[in-house]
Amino acid sequence: MSENEQIAELESRIAFQEDAIDKLSDIVARQERDLERLTRMIQFLNTEIKSGAIEENDQPPPHY
Repeated sequence: MSENEQIAELESRIAFQEDAIDKLSDIVARQERDLERLTRMIQFLNTEIKSGAIEENDQPPPHY
């Protein structure tokens, strides 16, 4: 393999790795947004439970 071919191969590998890193970065950013949203939802639900707003829905139906 000539020096030019080796350089071309390395450039190709770098391009592939850059693409993979960009995709992974996008995935991590999306997961971070999802995690933040879920954290806010948990905080809201905890507040609702502590205030008793959800307690009414936890009662068993009358036929029990």
